[in-house]
Amino acid sequence: MMDKSKVNLVIDAVMFLCVMAITGIGLLIKYVLLPGKETAAVYGRKVDLFLFGMDRHAWGRIHLIIAFVLLGLLALHVVLHWNMILSVYRKLIGSAVARRIVAVIIFVVGTFLVVSPFFVKPEIQKSERKGR
Repeated sequence: MMDKSKVNLVIDAVMFLCVMAITGIGLLIKYVLLPGKETAAVYGRKVDLFLFGMDRHAWGRIHLIIAFVLLGLLALHVVLHWNMILSVYRKLIGSAVARRIVAVIIFVVGTFLVVSPFFVKPEIQKSERKGR
């Protein structure tokens, strides 16, 4: 069995690759696999763009899946480093009350960032696409 430092190295390496993949796919979706309205400006007409047989929506799904993998690895990373995190946190913020307040703020903001997409309503506009 691998020792803890080797496990940490593997987890950190995979997390790094996830971050790089998320960044690369985000740039791919933003600047290469353009949405339909932008393809007309670039290609002279509306076209559907694919890379390796996948459109921007399929790449978006992969982007999301890799993000979930990264979150899982991050949770594992935190669990494996929990004692060190607590030690540094105690040294950084001396007051127990202040530590609790900061922890609650971090938890509330984090929870908000995760659940807020389920409670917002998109702006609806009439589609400019013809024939669809």
